[in-house]
Amino acid sequence: MKLLLSLLLWINFAGTPDLAAIRKMYTDVAKSETNSKEFIEKLSGVSNNDDKILVAYKAASILLDSKFESVLGSKISRFKEGAKLLESTIKSEPNNIEIRMIRLSIQENVPGITGYRKNIKEDKKFITAHYAEQNGALKDYLKDFVLQSKSFSEKEKQFVK
Repeated sequence: MKLLLSLLLWINFAGTPDLAAIRKMYTDVAKSETNSKEFIEKLSGVSNNDDKILVAYKAASILLDSKFESVLGSKISRFKEGAKLLESTIKSEPNNIEIRMIRLSIQENVPGITGYRKNIKEDKKFITAHYAEQNGALKDYLKDFVLQSKSFSEKEKQFVK
């Protein structure tokens, strides 16, 4: 019985990726197909019932992976799958600043033709308004994002400095 319980606990913890590791990987995921594939693999065990931040990163991994699809139909299908998952995650936790940051990071980098750029102003406003309320590690992560973001002007970036 103890062995079975230990095995179940190990599987549960082994299947859930470490958020700090995911955040670190996310900053480099779009740089190469290899990074994208490693990121998607790291998040493959995440289900819709897991922590919504991890679900949002899984959605981002699908969206980013669609960039490397060679068949147009597959590219569009993967993109729609990732966008749908990300939007449902935001709908379930609309006040989660990290999930908003993930969506903003995706939307500011996708081509306009996708039509998936409509929440940039909304997410910028949310991040700006709620940044000061966050804990130290998340604040640092958000600061790094904002400082490299194309969506924030130099003047707008002052709130993180």
